[in-house]
Amino acid sequence: MLKRVLTITLAMAISVVGLAGCSGADTGLTGNYRQDTLTVIDTLETTLEMPVDDPDREQLRKKARKQLNDYAARYRRDDSVAGSRSFTTMQTALNALANYYTSAYATRPIPDDVKERVSQEFAQVKRALRREAS
Repeated sequence: MLKRVLTITLAMAISVVGLAGCSGADTGLTGNYRQDTLTVIDTLETTLEMPVDDPDREQLRKKARKQLNDYAARYRRDDSVAGSRSFTTMQTALNALANYYTSAYATRPIPDDVKERVSQEFAQVKRALRREAS
């Protein structure tokens, strides 16, 4: 009996910790697709504009990487947004940046042509979000 109670208690504790870890609280994600998309865009735009020698750059890049991963994990399987124009364009932009946040390129600056393309895609996402909201 005691073994069963401990097993159930452990399973509940793991579930609670797991859910808290996926909540996005440390990344600023709320579960509201529109707001989360704008939050991620804001963080990534700030990161893209930040000078290479800025002392806060690495901390912001870590936050951006975490947000990027949490956002993709949260919304890629959400059928209510996964097929929307804003989401598919956002995914394209995130995929372009993912290599620079997760690979050996992480210490290199993002090339200007990638920054420009991603900035254009972010503008398209914002327009699509406005259209989807109306």
